Amino acid sequence: MGLRWWRNFGAALAGVLLFFHGFCYSEKAPNYSFLQEAKQAPPNLYYDYIIIGGGTSGCALAATLSQNATVLVLERGGSPYGNPKIRNLDSFFANILDNSPLSPSQSFISEDGVFNTRARVLGGGSALNAGFYSRASAGFVKSSGWDERLVKESYEWVEKKVVFKPPMLQWQSAVRDGLLEAGVLPYNGFSYEHLYGTKVGGTIFDHQDHRHTAADLLEYANPKNIVVLLHATVEKIEFRLHGESKPIASGVIFRDEVGVRHNAYRRDSKSEIILSAGAIGSPQLLMLSGIGPESHLKAHGIPVILEQPMVGQGMADNPMNALPIPSPRPVENSLIQVVGITTFGSYIEAASGSDIIRSWFHRPPEQLSNASTNPKGTEKAHKAMNTMMKATVRGGIILEKIKGPISTGHLKLRTTNPEDNPYVTFNYFEEPEDLQRCVEGMRTIIKVINSKAFSKFRFPHIPVQLLIDMMVYSPVNLRPRHVGASIFLEQFCIDTVMTIWHYHGGCHVGRVVEPDYKVIGVDGLRIIDGSTFNHSPGTNPQATVMMLGRYMGEKILGER
Repeated sequence: MGLRWWRNFGAALAGVLLFFHGFCYSEKAPNYSFLQEAKQAPPNLYYDYIIIGGGTSGCALAATLSQNATVLVLERGGSPYGNPKIRNLDSFFANILDNSPLSPSQSFISEDGVFNTRARVLGGGSALNAGFYSRASAGFVKSSGWDERLVKESYEWVEKKVVFKPPMLQWQSAVRDGLLEAGVLPYNGFSYEHLYGTKVGGTIFDHQDHRHTAADLLEYANPKNIVVLLHATVEKIEFRLHGESKPIASGVIFRDEVGVRHNAYRRDSKSEIILSAGAIGSPQLLMLSGIGPESHLKAHGIPVILEQPMVGQGMADNPMNALPIPSPRPVENSLIQVVGITTFGSYIEAASGSDIIRSWFHRPPEQLSNASTNPKGTEKAHKAMNTMMKATVRGGIILEKIKGPISTGHLKLRTTNPEDNPYVTFNYFEEPEDLQRCVEGMRTIIKVINSKAFSKFRFPHIPVQLLIDMMVYSPVNLRPRHVGASIFLEQFCIDTVMTIWHYHGGCHVGRVVEPDYKVIGVDGLRIIDGSTFNHSPGTNPQATVMMLGRYMGEKILGER
């Protein structure tokens, strides 16, 4: 496959993969009197609830608890308000690739060789994601043991503040109709519910294309009872030990942006510390605090508070695979608005707009220099990327992610510095059923591309095989490429796997926490975030993560 082909085809694709393009924001930021920099905090603080992480679940949880208790939120990142890299749709990928110390995103590469990102900003992943909003399935709610009435009320509480109906213009409509033509039936119209077939879901972008985030849920908070400290990096949770009784979480040590340490303590016996640091942060902080596999903690010189071998186990990330489609006609800028929920366990979504492929395929040279592909393939990918970065064409992307997944991995500490990323292994496609779901999902995508409904958005002289070849030889990850990847969809899935940023696990219910999310073996500590999920809920998890914050806030207040 020569450079001439890359130039011609790459030029036709340069605008294709705008997977998360969309944050133009001019709205005035909320006047949160309780938002402060951590360096302004006194040396010692006392609160009813100390929430570690002001992310997708943490903001909803804090707003709820503040109605009847004092709440301190410790967020290691800054504010999303007034930040054009967060609010401006065109800056999404620049934001993801920003590795500066104050970036709202923190990149890491999993041990599987897949580029990934974790949020470092108030609002968490909802300040960085594609905005799609869809509830968990009824089966997920039931298996979680949740109160269905309170779940419904909690979803609605979120939706009143941050969720909207998308416009569904030409590209998204063509994908919707193509899914129906491909047999992803029935058509369920606009719905937040998880229903087999094709539907239009919600979005956290309003009708002016302004992003709303979980941080907006703090508008529900009682400003007299809450303080949110920004750039507050928690180093560890402290415990009191009394003979043979359980260790009791008593407080946390956190560091402000200039390196000064502060202490926050539980006010009384009813008070709690709640970890809402996400699937990466929560198991990492448990280990740094002395709760985890004993041998691993001792290897890092961490005093063991509680031997808990399941911390960091069961880590999972829903694998994503995609095909770019260059368009002979203009397309709107759109994020995920429609989804095909198949019966075989794959979810089909799409996005469109200019400048996509340049953003999607741009990787810092230091990342690509470590590529595990062969040198010729890496050089070819570099040339293709450079060609695409100079081109401007129209198009979009159709992707699939698999349900679950069944395949899981683990998380281990890299260092004892809480700001350093841990080692994370997801073991993509380790289970054959996951791989088969990907294959069926890719076959469905091909049917959509070849459908009559989608025909106006593709060049008739560009076969699907060329789209497949494009992905195989593009630097979408650091995994080795195999000859069969262009021929066999099984190898294609393995070689071109990407993240859709839906990682979860590491602190599972029944293994690390009780059904009420209290950490097993200690008192005064809960974990309320996606690290407790066995599977990613719905097609996209943010709706359920925000709901869980509200749901558990109500439950905890009820206990008081």
